[in-house]
Amino acid sequence: MALSSEVSSPTTWHRRRAFVGATTGHLIEWYDYGIYGFLAVYIGQAFFVSDDPMTSLLSSFAVFALSFFIRPLGGLFFGPMADKIGRRKTLVTVLILMAGSTFLLGALPAYDAIGVAAPILLILVRCLQGFSAGGEIGTITAFISEYAGPGRRGFSTSWLMVTAVLGLVLGGLVANGMSFLAGPDVMQAWGWRVPFLLAGPLGLISLYIRLKLEDSPEFRSLQAAGKTSKNPLREVFAWKRSLALIFFIITLHSSIFYLVLVYASTFMSTLLKFDTGTVLLYVFIASLLSAVVMPFGGMLTDRFGRKPFLLTVAVLSAATLFWFFQAAPGATPSSFIWPLVTSAVLFGLYASSTYATMSELLPTRVRSTGIALAYNIPVAVFGGSAPMIATGLISRTGDITSPWYFFVGTAVASIIALIVLRPSDFADNSPTPSVAPALAEAEGARV
Repeated sequence: MALSSEVSSPTTWHRRRAFVGATTGHLIEWYDYGIYGFLAVYIGQAFFVSDDPMTSLLSSFAVFALSFFIRPLGGLFFGPMADKIGRRKTLVTVLILMAGSTFLLGALPAYDAIGVAAPILLILVRCLQGFSAGGEIGTITAFISEYAGPGRRGFSTSWLMVTAVLGLVLGGLVANGMSFLAGPDVMQAWGWRVPFLLAGPLGLISLYIRLKLEDSPEFRSLQAAGKTSKNPLREVFAWKRSLALIFFIITLHSSIFYLVLVYASTFMSTLLKFDTGTVLLYVFIASLLSAVVMPFGGMLTDRFGRKPFLLTVAVLSAATLFWFFQAAPGATPSSFIWPLVTSAVLFGLYASSTYATMSELLPTRVRSTGIALAYNIPVAVFGGSAPMIATGLISRTGDITSPWYFFVGTAVASIIALIVLRPSDFADNSPTPSVAPALAEAEGARV
């Protein structure tokens, strides 16, 4: 059957509309994580009352980490859904859950109003957010990579990371901006709620846009041929090597992401005692730099290959993460800007092509499921828990340099995975940017 006659190749306009529709919803997810990370101090004091501020902060980060450990469960649920019924329907569903849970957090009563029920409700809402986010990443990565133009998968998927950074920047600007203007007393009383409540109208706008989208051309081709997977969760384990490679390549992606864009803010304000204005400026600079370099990294790997680029950046990242924490004792704003900026640039370069790499390691039939599984687990272990692990290490040792062991360890794990990555791992999946009968025939024969 000639699939190209049934599902035409998308035009440039269709690609752009798909990109805008997908990324507007993606912004909500990262806006939520951004404001939670930046407002963790206020949330901890509102929901986890303690005489020790460090205990309240650690409890707040523990809930932040818990939502990430729920993400794999969301991946198990939504990843197969996207491979069976479509990317678009799944993206609409997870957006409703993500935006709704973020809005609900802003409306929750605090500990002084309902006692121990407050942290319980907080945990439940964060688990719902993590569950929905777990289904977002595999689905949206598959959706964008399958809409990408020929030879542009790295460049196209890099914009998902740009969107993630912009979501965190938006969250940081709103949260830190309010903190700077309103002051700590107002923020603790009610101001921390406002950034979460804003997710309501933002979510409605994004939902309207996503409802107008068509599914990806590759998925529609499989549907037209009757070749979509009936049991993607079982089928994906035929690709064990790809799943393992994705897991370990993402360890560094996860840890450096949350170091630069989430934990660095708390680290500079709480431990280095930088003023709020300096922290806001530095986080904005680091985020902007990382976002600016991402499309360039994606274009470079489209042209010269993923492995050599990612491996080089991973090695440089290991050295820089060590420098970041060793530079902390006695640091001043003028001295600490350099390890922060270097970490941000390397993060942007590394994260520019990890989504494309994941897409090319898995076939269309099980792409959403495979990414949801292999991505969400390391993000939970090495990313979402990074602020909690770093805070716990410092609290236990009394040494603000101690988190370097954890962060450098994640870089080493990714370096090893990239060393063992073979060209043949991409052989069946890299030339799939547009609709082609050969794609469906090859994948049908493979399974």
